[in-house]
Amino acid sequence: MMTQRLDALAKTIRSKNAGVNKITFDVIFQDRDTYEAVKRSGALSRETVCRLYGIQPQRISDFVEYDPGLAIKFTIYRERPSGSAGDGDIFGAQHYAPLLGLPVTL
Repeated sequence: MMTQRLDALAKTIRSKNAGVNKITFDVIFQDRDTYEAVKRSGALSRETVCRLYGIQPQRISDFVEYDPGLAIKFTIYRERPSGSAGDGDIFGAQHYAPLLGLPVTL
């Protein structure tokens, strides 16, 4: 068994707005073998998202393993609406960082 960081395995890791009240995340892989290996590892799951982001499960609106796109995608509800007072990232583009160092055992 070998452990690698998610950012070494994924082609793209990003976050972005999904409307005024949500942020969506995409983890996209270059090839099917890597995608399937990460999926099988269970390293990226609803539970992982809760732990990495310090959120309750009900804050996750969607979690999808999207086979045609070789992607794992999830969406969370924002703590406050995009652009409202106290919102530190109006575009939702800076929330992906905790995913980068996620260890994945293959």
